[in-house]
Amino acid sequence: MTASQTAEITDLYRYPIKGLTPERLPRVALRRGETLPADRRYAIENGPSGFDPEAPAWKPKIQFLMLARNERLASLDSRFEDATNRLTIRKDGQIVASGDLETAAGRAAIERYFSENFQPELKGPPKVLSGSNHSFSDVARKVVSIINLDSVRAIEAMLGGTAVHPLRFRANLYVKGWPAWSELDLVGQTLAIGQARLQVVKRIVRCPATNVDPETAKRDLEIPPTLSRHLGHMDCGIYAEVIAGGEIGVGDAVAVEEPKLV
Repeated sequence: MTASQTAEITDLYRYPIKGLTPERLPRVALRRGETLPADRRYAIENGPSGFDPEAPAWKPKIQFLMLARNERLASLDSRFEDATNRLTIRKDGQIVASGDLETAAGRAAIERYFSENFQPELKGPPKVLSGSNHSFSDVARKVVSIINLDSVRAIEAMLGGTAVHPLRFRANLYVKGWPAWSELDLVGQTLAIGQARLQVVKRIVRCPATNVDPETAKRDLEIPPTLSRHLGHMDCGIYAEVIAGGEIGVGDAVAVEEPKLV
């Protein structure tokens, strides 16, 4: 990809509770070294993980309820309110659980729902976790995930024309305008979105979570094996770290910065 090729943000999403419903944002302020505000702020522990809220440290996603193994999560419609810290979960349009995640009673209400409804997937009592600005990302560093929609279209072609919902990839930024798979070559380069700057640090290796349809909660595709057969790897999307803050939004251009001459 040349530095002159720009993309456009088509969608912005955050995931306040790991494994639960994405929330679409029109615009968001990025801060240096941080995720999108409240992205993966909470997770639901599936059995004892050793996570310490007073000294939060990264844990592998297998320690939590997650779509890769618990596809029924996609059948829930959850909404998180920043002002009240309240999570509301609906199933088939009806509220099934609600609680302030910063209170013991509120967390207990959410935990009770999963305890009663997610057997036999549970390996221990479910517990709502959070900790001082910690993000329960799939990787240890605080990142913004980016999906190139042309790459998603390329996967559809690999699957013989089967539609692939972009939210299978649970990205923060969805962009159009880059050739398919060209984003994989951006590791080490800097993206400019208005005043914000993001350094691409890693390709995203896809897991079985992408096999789950976010609308039907059915495990109906085999995306990682398809990528492996056609491309020789299971990568789709990139992680980037915010190295300069700024506001970004849907419709903004994403430019690859020219390296500075020394």
